[in-house]
Amino acid sequence: MEKTATFDRLLQIMDDLREKCPWDRKQTIQTLRQLTIEETYELADAITEENWKAIREELGDILLHIVFYAKIGSEQQQFDINDVINGVCDKLIHRHPHIYGDVKAETEDQVKQNWEKLKLKEGKKSVLSGVPQSLPALVKAMRLQEKAKQTGFEWDTTSQVWDKVKEEVTELEEVVQTGNKEQIEDEFGDVMFSLVNYSRFLDIDAENALERTNKKFQRRFQAMEAMALQQGRTLNDMNLTEMDTLWNQVKATEKL
Repeated sequence: MEKTATFDRLLQIMDDLREKCPWDRKQTIQTLRQLTIEETYELADAITEENWKAIREELGDILLHIVFYAKIGSEQQQFDINDVINGVCDKLIHRHPHIYGDVKAETEDQVKQNWEKLKLKEGKKSVLSGVPQSLPALVKAMRLQEKAKQTGFEWDTTSQVWDKVKEEVTELEEVVQTGNKEQIEDEFGDVMFSLVNYSRFLDIDAENALERTNKKFQRRFQAMEAMALQQGRTLNDMNLTEMDTLWNQVKATEKL
């Protein structure tokens, strides 16, 4: 009852804002789109940092957007929040016949395979068609590989995948010698795709791993800038050897 009351409170607030607030009243699905993307990335940042307080806050923002879209959908006589909730409930029940039916699925892979088979029966022409075209390339690579895996298109061992990575690196090294930018870009992409594949076999989220490295680099570089300022200098005043010394000092400090 408490959960229902809490959700009803949010719906009532949304009704009030849509009626009384000039900004909220002006919004459309198009104007909300970019804001929703930003909120999703903010949630992703909070998850990467394992900041539970921020995760809770960002989930609330995304829930608000869902309610907002549903409110606009209701005004346009397209759907309301009940249609949204019932739709996902129906989908979950339909795609989990091992829970709500008589299908057997003992492993995670079997569940995923059944999921993809059901989606094809629903009219999907390819197991890859559910991967949004607008996804960032690294995330898309992971999703494409995960989808393809459900058909059995997958390496057997981690060592096979690593061999493929080394093969792609060799091909990149060879084409670099030609100076052909288009071919170099193609081979570089192959190396990245194979590394994403390797990350899956290591049970690592490649996108999250890269973002953690981005944050680490930013943190260390800004610490270098601060250390340089303490010396009355900027990084632009230093040569590479001096900057490398600062970098190593920052790394050593982080290990303490």
